[in-house]
Amino acid sequence: MRRVCFLLKVRAERVEEYRERHAQVWDGMLTALSAAGWHNYSLFLREDGLLVGYLETPDFDRARAAMEATEVNARWQAEMAEFFEELDGQAPDAAMRPLTEVFHLA
Repeated sequence: MRRVCFLLKVRAERVEEYRERHAQVWDGMLTALSAAGWHNYSLFLREDGLLVGYLETPDFDRARAAMEATEVNARWQAEMAEFFEELDGQAPDAAMRPLTEVFHLA
């Protein structure tokens, strides 16, 4: 299982609404994430908008591609895009750049 961590930046003025949206993630989105191989998925949000994501998956590229193929993800990404800074026209999930793991204590 590969551990994946990524960073994104939520607009500071949208932090509270972003939290609210994630308190009510659509059932279809949750089902799609699980089916696509996103396991132990967490998002951590700092008050200034720094978002840290973590997930475990056997193959991140395959898991991301599986989500790209779903209609529910297309709708979710379209709604979430306005919350983020520096996407350069990409959907939030396409803008995720995994960080390089430099240490792990099991």
